[in-house]
Amino acid sequence: MTDAPDGRPRPPDQWRHRGIRGVTIARDAGVRGWRWWARNWDRLVAALQDEAPVGFAAAPSPSGPLVEQRDAPRLIAVPARGYVYSFYVRATFAWSSPASLRAEVLSWYVQYFQPHAIQRLTRLAADAARDLPPHRAGDLEVALQRALAEDPQWPYQRGDIALTCRPDAAVRLDERIMPALQPHVDRLVKLEYQFDEQLRKARYAEELSRRWATILSVHPDDSDLADARDHLLTAQREAARWIAELLRHRHADLSPESVLTPPPRQPSTQAAPPRTPTPPRPPSPTTPSRGRPTRDE
Repeated sequence: MTDAPDGRPRPPDQWRHRGIRGVTIARDAGVRGWRWWARNWDRLVAALQDEAPVGFAAAPSPSGPLVEQRDAPRLIAVPARGYVYSFYVRATFAWSSPASLRAEVLSWYVQYFQPHAIQRLTRLAADAARDLPPHRAGDLEVALQRALAEDPQWPYQRGDIALTCRPDAAVRLDERIMPALQPHVDRLVKLEYQFDEQLRKARYAEELSRRWATILSVHPDDSDLADARDHLLTAQREAARWIAELLRHRHADLSPESVLTPPPRQPSTQAAPPRTPTPPRPPSPTTPSRGRPTRDE
């Protein structure tokens, strides 16, 4: 087929050129679309699997599951023995999931499960505190830590999402009982210091005694050395007596009855006023005295 006299292609050739150009444009568009899908397919799959899209400029994700730590919104109050005073528990929960969740998804599930974990920890603390006096916060914390160590991970699940909680707890005293305990704690601190001081003296005396024993074994007949030995033995016995007395006072102050029981009243040292002796009554004049004869007038 030849072109028209004005140089334009004939109508059949014109439609053929348009078809070839359309096929070429469609082919180029398909190639560009395929390249775009090849570049963004991994990102699309990661977004559908709750994973953050990974790009060239994105920071590397940390290894292992994502962990979120939450504190209880307020202190947990549990009653002590007698239900007059309370213990206060400060709770912390570490939440994690074996699946790879985004941070906002994990936070939503933590917000949903946290009240259940607080309720479970409250039951554990209440069971441990029911038989404890209100000044034994340390014993409650030890018992609570032991119970948490027996079951360290609490599982929770909603649908296909599973979370794990690791609780931790610390116990505080009731502020109303602190003024009553302050004098006893101060006395225990003083006794502890005296005990440590006497213990250092006893160790020092033992070391000196060991050295003098070595010297006396070399010079057994020296009288001055014998006097020094007797002096050291006397000092060591005195230190041992002090330590025994401090230990006795320490055990007496650490007993549960002595902490909340007021000290006994000391007897009054004021002397009673002296009693005035009652003078004897004179004998009646009408009564004759015994053993002496009477004379008639």
